[in-house]
Amino acid sequence: MDESRRERKKRQTRQLIAEAAIRLFGEQGYEQTTVAQIAAAADVATKTFFNHFPSKEDVLFADTRERNAVLLEVLAGRRPGESLPDLLTRMYDRLLADYLVAGADDPELMETYTRLVMTVPALQAKALHMMFELQKEMAAVLVKVYPDDLDPVAAAAAVGSVIGAVQGAALASMDLGEPEERFWVSMRRGFDLALRALRAP
Repeated sequence: MDESRRERKKRQTRQLIAEAAIRLFGEQGYEQTTVAQIAAAADVATKTFFNHFPSKEDVLFADTRERNAVLLEVLAGRRPGESLPDLLTRMYDRLLADYLVAGADDPELMETYTRLVMTVPALQAKALHMMFELQKEMAAVLVKVYPDDLDPVAAAAAVGSVIGAVQGAALASMDLGEPEERFWVSMRRGFDLALRALRAP
């Protein structure tokens, strides 16, 4: 009981810090925001911030590896006879569902988070690095679950085409200033366009 209470308090503090950081990043800019300001906004000591996050950059990427692990599990759990496009669609639907659940309580905060990661150069670089690592892991899993159909090059190309299409569509949607509901529609449109090539004979 005591351990559960401590863990719950830890998660709540971590979430409070993350939300305060994202709001400050959105209001005054990522580069202009300091760890001390984030700690003050979350009403915690600076030491408490560093107990939860190594740096202010990590506030935005702390849960990325966990989310990526879920996607890899979906791919590794290919169902008998499931085609590559269908498997990738199931993975995408899981990713979208997780994001929508995460942003359900505060859609504006999630919108700010997405905009920051996709437009701030330092965060873009970090996100791209982590995405490249994920793509390599995804391709490796696909080779294992489609041993007769995909070699490493084909698997990497399939993953890259889908990820690239989604990212490109998302950036174009943001450049157009589309509202949030259109943003998600545009991302799905990019995904579906990429799948057309994978479904071709």
